[in-house]
Amino acid sequence: MSFMFPPPSLPLPGEILLITDELASPADFLLHRSLSTHLKESKLSYAIILSVSESLARWKAVAGRSVGRIPSPLALNADYRCSKGVNLAQLLSSGALTLLEYTSEEPFAMPDAGADPGVPLKALLGRLRDTLVQRRGGETPEARTLVILEDIAALEWIGTPLLDLSRFARALCATCRQFNAALIVRHHVVTPGEPDDLLRLLMQLCTYHMDVLPLSSGRSGAVSGQVALHAGPSAIDPPFRLISRSDAVHYRLTDAGSVFFDRGTGGGVL
Repeated sequence: MSFMFPPPSLPLPGEILLITDELASPADFLLHRSLSTHLKESKLSYAIILSVSESLARWKAVAGRSVGRIPSPLALNADYRCSKGVNLAQLLSSGALTLLEYTSEEPFAMPDAGADPGVPLKALLGRLRDTLVQRRGGETPEARTLVILEDIAALEWIGTPLLDLSRFARALCATCRQFNAALIVRHHVVTPGEPDDLLRLLMQLCTYHMDVLPLSSGRSGAVSGQVALHAGPSAIDPPFRLISRSDAVHYRLTDAGSVFFDRGTGGGVL
């Protein structure tokens, strides 16, 4: 039975998708694919990028390419699709996309006395909330908002205390749920098989977890890596098929984007 991967509706409004990757299998392509799919879903779609490690120029360059192609008959989908990229500059100008770029000068200050003590990274979270409030004023019931935090691990690597980062993660999830926005958080796994405290927290907060892994045999020309999809603690009756690590979907990165296929069908390589 064929199916769409990644599920185009993932995550739904109010849901949280955690994407984890490793050094040998970076998940940047999934972030760009999710952004493009969401913005092309409807003229009412809106997105906010919380950019930590990728510059605006990098986002623009990758978004201008084709983000995904699924070749028949090896496809996981019944139909053939080739999605063209999106023009980020145009979307930023039109207001369909907002990029909130974190800079090292932005203080990791705790809130002032009397404010919510669970919200570190006050400036970045405050800018996100202001953007969501402003957006809510012009929204219709059909409008959908996607928030992407493209690299939460980088915040830890530059010295953010784990307690502050944990509070920020909880506040970010709560804010997106409050505004019924879908949220994608990407986290780099440094020690595979040994989850750190931040990853354990994110696993508790997420609705779904997309696990991007390298092949155990190493990367080849036909297969770049594999992806599994798990339900998080708050997932109830997932409307799409979950994928265990043992049945992980294979993918191949190309100059135009990414191709997904069942294991064993990648040009007879596996």
